[in-house]
Amino acid sequence: MFREGERLFAGFVVRRGEAVFGYVDVCPHAGSPLANPVGRFLTREGDLILCAAHGALFRIEDGVATSGPCAGDRLEAWDVVVRDGVVVTA
Repeated sequence: MFREGERLFAGFVVRRGEAVFGYVDVCPHAGSPLANPVGRFLTREGDLILCAAHGALFRIEDGVATSGPCAGDRLEAWDVVVRDGVVVTA
């Protein structure tokens, strides 16, 4: 989470091998944060992003909802890259 004055940004990054995928922490269905109360974003299997509020499931690679009340919608991407082994905002 980042704050600049009154502006607040919440995002998260999922790493799969060498690839990283960043998303804004907002469910497209209701605008609520995706993570559960302990900050978990993925299913137990670690294969999909889970909206704890509504149970929607999203593919890690492109953020498209595969099930739930926003099926077919997409998470808002957050541009991130890996530089010298560190994840940074692109």
